Amino acid sequence: MLINQAFFEKLANAAAAESLPRFRQFNEIDNKYTVGFDPVTEADRAAERAIRAVIGEEFPDHGILGEEYGAHNTDQSHVWVIDPIDGTRAFISGLPVWGTLVGLTIDGDAKAGMMSQPFTGELYFSDGKGSYLSHGSAPLRTLKTRDTTALSEATVFTTTPSLFKNEKYEGFKRLQSQARLTRYGVDCYAFAMLASGFADVVIETGLQPYDIVALIPIIEQAGGVITQIDGGPAEKGGDIIAAATPELHKIAIATYLG
Repeated sequence: MLINQAFFEKLANAAAAESLPRFRQFNEIDNKYTVGFDPVTEADRAAERAIRAVIGEEFPDHGILGEEYGAHNTDQSHVWVIDPIDGTRAFISGLPVWGTLVGLTIDGDAKAGMMSQPFTGELYFSDGKGSYLSHGSAPLRTLKTRDTTALSEATVFTTTPSLFKNEKYEGFKRLQSQARLTRYGVDCYAFAMLASGFADVVIETGLQPYDIVALIPIIEQAGGVITQIDGGPAEKGGDIIAAATPELHKIAIATYLG
C-alpha cells in the first residue's frame, strides 16, 4: 500500500494547525524527567492528537505508536509511528529546525514517511516510490543523496557530542576528526538534509522508534543507507548512522567503531 502526497499534506496540515500557532509563543513547558530535562508542551500533545484523529478516520484498523500517547493496536501489520514535534528543545527556543514526523511500518519495516516543517512550509516525504520535497508553489522536487564515498569529503551531522558517552564519545571523535565538516543541533532536519544532498552522514545515539521511523524511507528512497551502528534495523531506534552512499556508510561505521 502506498501513501500519497495528499494524505501526507492532510497529516501535516492537521499537526501544523496545533503546533504553528504555539511556536515562538510563551507556552507552558513541562519536564518529563525527574532528573535532567526532557521538555514537552501542549503543542506536542495537541499535534499528536490531531495526527491520530486523521489516521483513525482514514485507516481505523491500523495501529499507532506515538511519543506522547503511546501504543494503540500495534499488533496490526500496518502501524503509524508519530513524533509530533521532533526537536522540542528547538521549538521552545524559537528555532525553526523542529519537525513533525509520521512514518508507516508494514510488518515492522518502514515503508513511507514524512517530515513537515510548517514554519518554513517544507514537507519532505517518501511514498514508497521515491523521496520528495513539497515547498509551497515550487515544483515538487525529487530528493537524491550525494555520491560522496570518502569521509574526508563528508559533512557530518549530530544533535550534540555530549550525548555520546565514554567509548561512544571516542568513536564520535574519530568520525569527526576525519570528516570535512561537522554540524550540530538540527534534529530531524539533519536527515532531511542528507536526503536532499546537503549532508553526507548523520549519527545519533539513544533514539526511540518515533525519532527515526518516518525518516528511514526518506533516506532510503533518496538513495542513502540507514541502520543501527551495529548493522541492525534502524526501525528499532538506538544508535543510528545514516549515510549518502553504501560505501560511505561502511567507512563511517568502521571509523566510529575503530
